[in-house]
Amino acid sequence: MASEPIVAVEIGTSKVCALVGEAREDGHIMVTGIGHCSSCGVRKGIVMDLEKASACVRTAIQGAEQSSQVEIGKVFLVISGENICSMNSQGSTPVMDVKAGVTQDDMAQVMDIARAVNLPHDRELIHSIPRKYMVDDQLVVSNPEGMRGAKLSLDMLIVHGARNVLTNAVQAVRNLGLDVMDMAFSGLCAAMATLTPEQKECGVALLDLGAGTTSYLVYAGGAVALAGALAVGGDHITNDISVGFSVSLKRAEILKQETGSVIPDSSMHFQRISIPSEVGFPACSVAASDLSIVVQARMDETLRLVAELFNKQGLSHQLGAGVVMTGGGVHLKGVVPMAEQVFDLPCVIGMPVNYSGMAMANDGPEYAVPLGMLRYAVRSGAYRQAEQSGWGGLFGKLWGRS
Repeated sequence: MASEPIVAVEIGTSKVCALVGEAREDGHIMVTGIGHCSSCGVRKGIVMDLEKASACVRTAIQGAEQSSQVEIGKVFLVISGENICSMNSQGSTPVMDVKAGVTQDDMAQVMDIARAVNLPHDRELIHSIPRKYMVDDQLVVSNPEGMRGAKLSLDMLIVHGARNVLTNAVQAVRNLGLDVMDMAFSGLCAAMATLTPEQKECGVALLDLGAGTTSYLVYAGGAVALAGALAVGGDHITNDISVGFSVSLKRAEILKQETGSVIPDSSMHFQRISIPSEVGFPACSVAASDLSIVVQARMDETLRLVAELFNKQGLSHQLGAGVVMTGGGVHLKGVVPMAEQVFDLPCVIGMPVNYSGMAMANDGPEYAVPLGMLRYAVRSGAYRQAEQSGWGGLFGKLWGRS
């Protein structure tokens, strides 16, 4: 029997998207509605103008309501931006009953200890992800329940963001009278939509190539090892094309999508692209090879920033399953071979796994993030718990809830 619909909202740099989904008992998610709108008031994944951003969310929600034939009152919100960071935290606690072994109460206690990090006053906890448990500082396990030992330790990844940025994103939705039930990091969402257990166990990096940001999430040793975002994305390429060839941003975006390539093609050498005149911009022509050089330079820079970050963290040699890429940036011609060259690892475009329904949402890697938000809501049980009790934690602090 299908559960009640779940609604995911992503306020992105280029578009605002709302997806409606229903979870099946086997974990499959049926997408029943979709709405989207070109973004206004959003820069680098961060809400800069509440009124404009709220208007975009309203349009996306209305589209999702019409296509799914449901009334939307509660949503799960994706958050992104370079303000998202991660850090490791450890916690230890004595096992309450050594003879009985580790209990769920012991596990809950050590999670609370590891989660209790002293973040700066302007930062807010988003995710606390258990990485590995240790019993008596020797036995490393994923589930210590029932094991004998006197001490239980936990290594946890803490994902946190700027409090004001998170508050503004939530307010852009609440301005419409909608309740935000929970929020999740875009990189985690994309990973939940596309990565398999086998990839996670072998070690894999997820890159979501968005318009304004590049989000990443890395699995090493079967656990999440790193998460964050860089303030570089497809709009950098668009801006470079606009400035370099004296065309409007709208025309630059079209050139990027229709003709742009990150790998120079010998067939482009003598090819020229005619560009019609626009208000404030005269007609002109652009050498396809010159356009490719601009696109290649910016994408190479973006990928190398991520590769250097992984190398600095000592993670590159742990990525047995390579790199999986999602987001609108994967549609650039040649992006996969370029990524393989930069990372020196196998690279593939990530497609959503175990989804069905509306093809527009299911087929494109650019919808991996909101699709993953649907799965996050299901696995966290948040959409059921929210019916039973009020929310504490993040939303208690942001909105005065207890």
